[in-house]
Amino acid sequence: MDVNQFAVYQLKNIPENRQIRFRPYRALQEKGIQIQYEDYEQVYLARMQPEDEPGEIRKRFNEKLPRTFHGHSISVSDVLVLNKGGVVTSYYVEKDGFTVIAGFIRISSSGTLVSLDTTDFHIKGKEGKWLAFDSIIIEGRQFFLMEHETYGKEVAWVVLDEEGKLVVDHAYHGFDQSVQQQIKDYLNPPQLTAEPQNQEISGGHIQMQSSNAMDKPPLENWQKYMENGEYLRSSEIDEEQNYNMIDGRRNNMSPKGKNGRVSVLAKLRRKQAEIAKRSVKPAQQMEMAEDMERRRK
Repeated sequence: MDVNQFAVYQLKNIPENRQIRFRPYRALQEKGIQIQYEDYEQVYLARMQPEDEPGEIRKRFNEKLPRTFHGHSISVSDVLVLNKGGVVTSYYVEKDGFTVIAGFIRISSSGTLVSLDTTDFHIKGKEGKWLAFDSIIIEGRQFFLMEHETYGKEVAWVVLDEEGKLVVDHAYHGFDQSVQQQIKDYLNPPQLTAEPQNQEISGGHIQMQSSNAMDKPPLENWQKYMENGEYLRSSEIDEEQNYNMIDGRRNNMSPKGKNGRVSVLAKLRRKQAEIAKRSVKPAQQMEMAEDMERRRK
């Protein structure tokens, strides 16, 4: 879980910082002076509310400094660093308002390929050379906004990680909310979830059954025969007319010929038997039965 916190940095009280202390950011840029973390010291660190913004923090500190604050009141040339939702942003304090500065807090290691000083960089799949001109820290990792050295803003920016891997393509508005969300998605790829299970109630208890069990492949006749109980197999053997259909159901279908068709002769005999049965009247049937009884005697 991300911890929302902020820190206040003020210039070290050394002679070398006299020319930049209490100077607006634009004046320093005109003289080619860069704002460097090495020139500052942290004078305060604390948690903040999710809705806190640099202006609210500055106003609160101007009204009353915390007891653990170890510097002067927040003034021009100070830097506020906010870690909000895992996104680290640095704000240079101006007389009225703030200026967002890139690269004040840097995360570097021996294995990184990209930094704010990177120029003439070749991006895989992209033409020409690229340079880094802005950066952001999200969830403890630094990402860089790259600009084409030849075409500048005429070509959409891209975002790389420290290893030079393309994270966001076509970034038209710098590190806006959309780009930040794409970076977070890159840092936290979706996890594969288990297959849904179906609930089956048995004996008053809920049992979980995998969805794969619902897609059980159909069984062959011999498999059905093995799954059926002894009683059902015996019953089928006694009653089935077609013994190749012992599959757990009493079909009683006439056997078919070799070519898969029902025998014509069998059809004819069955039809003749039906006609003969319908043509014999009940009285004749009784007379025939009595005649057969007299002959047996």
